[in-house]
Amino acid sequence: MTNKTPLKNQRRAFTLPSGKTFLNCAYLSPLPKEVEKAGINGILAKQNPFQISQRDFFQTADEVRIAFSETIGNADPHRVVIIPSVSYGLANVARNIKLRKGEEVLVAEAQFPSNIYPWKRLVQEQGGILKTVKAPATHHSRGKLWNEQILDAISYKTRVVALGHVHWTDGTLFDLKAIRQKADQTGALLIIDGTQSVGALPFDVNEIRPDALICAGYKWLLGPYGIGVAYYGQAFDNGTPIEENWINRKNSEDFTGLVNYQDNYQPGALRYEVGEHSNFILLPMLLAALRLVNRWSPASIQEYCHKINVRPLAELQQHGWWVEEESFRAQHLFGIRPPQGVSLQAARQLIQAAGISVSFRGDAIRVAPHVYNSEKELFHLVRLLIQSSGS
Repeated sequence: MTNKTPLKNQRRAFTLPSGKTFLNCAYLSPLPKEVEKAGINGILAKQNPFQISQRDFFQTADEVRIAFSETIGNADPHRVVIIPSVSYGLANVARNIKLRKGEEVLVAEAQFPSNIYPWKRLVQEQGGILKTVKAPATHHSRGKLWNEQILDAISYKTRVVALGHVHWTDGTLFDLKAIRQKADQTGALLIIDGTQSVGALPFDVNEIRPDALICAGYKWLLGPYGIGVAYYGQAFDNGTPIEENWINRKNSEDFTGLVNYQDNYQPGALRYEVGEHSNFILLPMLLAALRLVNRWSPASIQEYCHKINVRPLAELQQHGWWVEEESFRAQHLFGIRPPQGVSLQAARQLIQAAGISVSFRGDAIRVAPHVYNSEKELFHLVRLLIQSSGS
């Protein structure tokens, strides 16, 4: 679903305190009011289990699969599963990959740890190589060069390319379509951590064709902490999950027959679903969040974020601060780096005193606006940064 009407400010859809500026959705999203309500209703339902039927163990999960499929353009909801975390979703992937000695898993420098640790163990156990493509040591055409270096690094030794759609520290945009094409040439799997992009940046599984797409739910999907979603492609259709639970087995809908133990799993990717995924509180919250994201649409969210940041960032760059060029960064998440010789300490103090929430990641200020933010708030941040550098 695409929202063709330009989005207006949606702060009223959230319970955010006045006098504070939250530019930090990449850290943790605020809960929309609709999601809060779904969680409260879930708690109330658990007060009285008479209200929870056997059907409820499956129906909400199926609705989540359909909603997330809409978000990513997926035609087969059975390829979507409920997971508790990105590390869980990636553990299922890593368990079902076999490396020959010397084969490589390719990652980007300073990737989020959950998309590093599974690969470190895999290469250690199977004699593979973890190959890291470093960020270019330049601010000139940095995103373009980094993408080119990733493409050059993919070879016939590459078994897995594991990346985000954007880099979690500074929003550098990776050209997944080109990376997919190069991976096709060499036979490599493409595994994407979509936590910092899906929900705010359009992602089409038909265009990117990831072999797996793993997303935490508590950032750009606007859901609660402790639940997420994963898409698994055909490469994992016959794999072995990291846990053996009753609900991912064939005929688990028949509670009277659960003692008729099944060797076969549920169809498609459902074998990888976490136990107790029917969570009667978190799952309705995630469903409400996904439906809201789809109603607004990732494309419209990205457009809104661009509308409110384009003028403030232009002013900031005029004063010597660095932001990646637009074609190689996201609009909902971007890193700001100071002029040469300027410390971020003064900026940190001014930002905190002003009640503005951003993140400091490495040598960058990570700014992550959403539809509850305004251009005025970004101008406020920018002018504090300019003040901190004395320019």
